[in-house]
Amino acid sequence: MQRRFKIMNYDTFTIESESYRKAFWNTMMKGKGVLYSTMGKGNAGSDMFVIPYDSNRMFMDALKKEYIFRNICTSITTIDSDLDIWLSDSDEPAEWVVSNTDRFIKDVASSFTKKKVKCHKLAIIDRMDMDFMQDMKFDMEDFLVNRFAKRFGKSEEDAFVNGTGVDMPTGFLHDTDGAEVGVTADALTYDDVIALYFSTKQEYRTKGVWLMNDETAQKLRTLKDKDGNYIWNHINDTIMSRPVYICNAMPSTDKIIAFGDFSYYWIINRMPICVRALTELFTMHHQVGYLAHEYLDAKLIRSEAVKLLQLK
Repeated sequence: MQRRFKIMNYDTFTIESESYRKAFWNTMMKGKGVLYSTMGKGNAGSDMFVIPYDSNRMFMDALKKEYIFRNICTSITTIDSDLDIWLSDSDEPAEWVVSNTDRFIKDVASSFTKKKVKCHKLAIIDRMDMDFMQDMKFDMEDFLVNRFAKRFGKSEEDAFVNGTGVDMPTGFLHDTDGAEVGVTADALTYDDVIALYFSTKQEYRTKGVWLMNDETAQKLRTLKDKDGNYIWNHINDTIMSRPVYICNAMPSTDKIIAFGDFSYYWIINRMPICVRALTELFTMHHQVGYLAHEYLDAKLIRSEAVKLLQLK
């Protein structure tokens, strides 16, 4: 059995305190050193300090505002670096039985499958001019949190779509561990889009959403049936009464449209983002640098929940 270890070795009560937040933003992030008496228990290792609790909430809100996946996917938090997710693939319904009888009820335990979840590190280096920090009207926390969210979110989005699963999450377009191809077509047509919708089981259509890039969306907006009716509802941006979301990490060739219930795409967060101020590295430029990273994994845990339209 593979040994599991925990990467979250900081004290959660510390990072929720106002004293930690002030020391984090007013001292460490301004290149004035680390107040270990206040921040010591927020050290996640290698002098990487966990972002304060309220700041992390701002970070997650910014991710949801800028990028669709944090809104339509399931996001969970766990402290284990590697773990297994056991899934039941059985569609067997419950059985009606007579009370006080020993009638056999089908056991579906053998239908469980295992998904391996790993721990991948996403990192950035950013910098800020010291003149900004000295401006009392400048909201450093708001600026950096949103800047981090934009940079992390862009890489997350691409990985959630196209990730290989090697040192990064497994994207839902992955050939073997991603979504199933529901329709294969020579060109994008009205009938093929309808066929994609019905290739998805009804249970996944109920909460289904469409995902595509701008180029594909532009083409879909012009598709009409034989009576001249647009497939795209321009009033509320829906197709077959299900919402359409734009994700420009989606390709313009091959697997161009995804439809289904993305709550079966799980984003596994390991811990809040951690930051270390790099004071000496950028001193010559009158700047403070920041090394930031997060640990996460993501994958589609049920391949039939999302179907793809693939062009030949």
